[in-house]
Amino acid sequence: MIQQTLRLYRRAYTGLSPSVWLLAGVMLINRIGTMVLPYLTLYMTERLHFSVAQAGIVMAVFGSGAFIGTFIGGRLTDRFGFYYIQLLSLLFGGLALIGLQFVTNFYALCVSVFLFTLLGDAFRPANQAALTHYATPETRTRSFSLNRLAINLGWTIGASLGGFLAQLDYHLLFWADGLTCLLAALVLFVRLPVPARQIIAVNHTDPIQPAQLSPYRDRAYLFFTVLATLYFMGFMQFFSIVTLYFQEVLHLTKARIGLLMSLNGLLIVLIEVALVYSLEQRIRNRLALAGIGSLLLGVSYLLMTQSQLAGVALWAVLVITASEMLAMPFMQSFAANRGSVQNRGQYLALYSMAGALAQTASPALGAQIVARFGFSTNWLVLACLTTLAAAGFWWLGQRETPAHLPDTHSSVASV
Repeated sequence: MIQQTLRLYRRAYTGLSPSVWLLAGVMLINRIGTMVLPYLTLYMTERLHFSVAQAGIVMAVFGSGAFIGTFIGGRLTDRFGFYYIQLLSLLFGGLALIGLQFVTNFYALCVSVFLFTLLGDAFRPANQAALTHYATPETRTRSFSLNRLAINLGWTIGASLGGFLAQLDYHLLFWADGLTCLLAALVLFVRLPVPARQIIAVNHTDPIQPAQLSPYRDRAYLFFTVLATLYFMGFMQFFSIVTLYFQEVLHLTKARIGLLMSLNGLLIVLIEVALVYSLEQRIRNRLALAGIGSLLLGVSYLLMTQSQLAGVALWAVLVITASEMLAMPFMQSFAANRGSVQNRGQYLALYSMAGALAQTASPALGAQIVARFGFSTNWLVLACLTTLAAAGFWWLGQRETPAHLPDTHSSVASV
C-alpha cells in the first residue's frame, strides 16, 4: 500500500518541465513574502488610526485595483508576452510595496494601494499564460496544481512569519513583502530564458475554433466565467465570514482558527497534485470535477448551519479543502486550454477577474446578510449559489468536453 502511494506521487510529479518547476519556485518566493495583505486592516486601524469604515474603503480599493490590473495584465500579456509582464509586475509591485509604508494620508493611501494592486495583479494572467506555455497539454492541470502548491506553502509560511514581524514593527512587513517580490523578479530574470517565438499548430479541419475568438465573444466561456464567479463567491468567504463565524458562534480561539486555516494549506500541499494526476487518468469530463467541487463547497456551508454539531469547524474545513482541490485546478486548466497564443492572456485574465470580483464583493455581501439575517441565512444563500454552479459545470462539461480537452492539434510548442 505504501509503495503504491509512493509510486503514485512519483508519477504525479514526473513529466513536469524544468520551467514549470522554476515558475513554481518563483511563486513560492513571492508568496512567502505575502505579509502585508493579511495584516493590512490591523495596520490601518492600529498604526494609522483609521476608522473601520476607512479601512473597509481601502480594502475595496485594493479589490478594484486587482480587478483592473488583472484585465490590463491579460491584454499586455497577449501583446508583449508573459515573460516581460511577469518581470515588470514583480519589479514595480515590489518597489510599490516598499514605498507603501511611507504613505499615511487616507486619500493618498487609497491611490497608492490602487496603483500597487494594479501593478501587482497584472502578474496573474501572465504567470498562468507562462505555465500554459511551458506545460504540455497532458501535464497542464498538474502544472497549475504545482503552482497552487507553491502558493499555499508560501502563504502558510508567510502568514506565520508576518505575525512575528508585525509584533516587532509593521514596517518590516512592507520591507519583507517588497524584497521578496524583487527577489522573485531576479530569479525569473536570471533563470528563465526569454521564450522563443511561439508557433501555433492550426487544426485545418475546423477553421473556426473557440480559441480564435475574443473571450468576450465566446459564449460558452462567458458562461463558464459566470459559473466560476458563483464558485468564488462561495469560496472567498472562507477567509473572511467563515473565520468570523468560528470566533463569534463557535467561540474558537485565534490560535485554533489559525491551525484550521493552516490545515487547509497543508492538505493542499500534500494531496492536490497526486489527486489531480489520479483523477485525470480516470475521468474525461473534467468540468464535472469542478462541479463536484462546487457541490462540496455547498455541503460545507450546510454543515455550518448545524453549529451544535461536534467538530463542525474541522469538518467544514476538510470539505472546503476537498472542494478547492477538485474545482480550482480543473477550472484553471479549462481557461488555459480554451485560448490560443494570441488571446490566452485575455482568457486567463477573464477567469482571474472572476476571482478578483468575488474577492471584493463576496465578503461585503456576506457581512450584510449576516448583519441583517444571521449566519445560517448566509450559509444557505452560498449553498444555493454553489449548487447552481455545480449544475452549470456538469452541463457545460457534457457539452464542451471534446473541445476543451487538450489534444495535439491545438497545442503550442513549448520552450
